[in-house]
Amino acid sequence: MSTSRKVVVVTGASRGMGAAIVQAFRELDCAVVATSRSIEPSDDANLLTVAGDIGDPATARRVIAEGVARFGRIDTLVNNAGIYIGKPFTEHTAEDYAAVMNVNMAGFYYITQLAIAEMEKHSSGHVVSITASIDQVAISGVYSVLAALTKGGINAATKSLAIEYAKKGIRVNAVAPGNMDTPMHAPEIHEALRAFNPIGRLGETRDIADAVVFLDSAPFITGEILHVDGGQSAGH
Repeated sequence: MSTSRKVVVVTGASRGMGAAIVQAFRELDCAVVATSRSIEPSDDANLLTVAGDIGDPATARRVIAEGVARFGRIDTLVNNAGIYIGKPFTEHTAEDYAAVMNVNMAGFYYITQLAIAEMEKHSSGHVVSITASIDQVAISGVYSVLAALTKGGINAATKSLAIEYAKKGIRVNAVAPGNMDTPMHAPEIHEALRAFNPIGRLGETRDIADAVVFLDSAPFITGEILHVDGGQSAGH
């Protein structure tokens, strides 16, 4: 077990942005603990996979405990897991609400608590969450209440945690993507989604991975919500 190699936990890691973030950190020779419901075992000695529902506190405990047992520490947590259910507000069901809160909010809360507790042991660490700008810039025709409620809440928590832990050597940031070319969005709506991005294209998963890696390598940045959205948050 090497204690010099950075250890990164990535949630929602089996596809899309999560898979790109895992790849980006492995290219930097970081050890990675990757978790999602559907993640498969890996034969890479420096990639530990843990399958489970990230909204379940037991999954969060397993991810952190197994990561520490394998690699000795936790240096960075990337809260990437998230779901989006697009419906008019009055059509959301109790099941919709519970599903989004489970993944987006509980999935952030429990593992972040445990990861920061590990980071405190070494007086260093970094938490970066994948959020959204929809809490600040609502778009006509886009059903976004549950996204704004959950991702906007994490944006606010990012700033609170950044201040709470600044003097303990732990940084907390977020990356707020725009409309992305990921499995979350069906190909038939890509053209409509492009229209919301002033830069004229959908974001690529590597755009988000590069932003996460940048924040992870920027020791004087904390409490930042980095918009990687093709100009969407700046205006239309």
